[in-house]
Amino acid sequence: MSSSDRLLFNRQTSVHQALGGGLFADVILWRHTNVTLGIFIVTLASWMMFERSDYTFLSYVSNVLLLLLLILFLWAKSAQILNRPTPPIPYLQLSEETTNEAAALIREQINTVLSVSHDIALGKDPKMFVKVAAYLFIISTIGSLTDFRTLCYTSVFVALIVPVAYERYEEHVDSVLVKGNLKLKELYIRFDEECVKKVRKWILETNKLS
Repeated sequence: MSSSDRLLFNRQTSVHQALGGGLFADVILWRHTNVTLGIFIVTLASWMMFERSDYTFLSYVSNVLLLLLLILFLWAKSAQILNRPTPPIPYLQLSEETTNEAAALIREQINTVLSVSHDIALGKDPKMFVKVAAYLFIISTIGSLTDFRTLCYTSVFVALIVPVAYERYEEHVDSVLVKGNLKLKELYIRFDEECVKKVRKWILETNKLS
């Protein structure tokens, strides 16, 4: 098996480029160590705070916003009385172009999901059905083992650890995963021949008899 054949998902780019490049990829791959380490520490600290205290995420955010609004309000009032500059708060507003782009992106993603769901429901894409069923089973299993908050924290830790570890041991990991993918394809072909085609044939024969 050549080195190009071992590339995961048949990609021909580096891990950095596969992650989109730019600042996001730099942070995920620890190119900006201080930023990534800061995210890691803040995530760990917030997880420990929420797990050890009675705070919930909603109550914490509400208290922080309340404190922030109180500080800004008192700052602005005192600035008016003492003839000092008001808080340097920028005027933020969404443009119509940005809103239209976001709406178009959301609409495109929703239509894609609906189209895939339609094909699966009508039995047009057995391969996609197997993939979706496997993903849903994995999500269900993970959901039964942990709560949503812990899952979010774990996802952040995984996102900050797995890509950089994969980049370091890329060739070995790709080789193992591609071999495993070939085995799964063989199992799927056998499942399709022994089960799916027989069920499809039985449905067609039943329809002809009726």
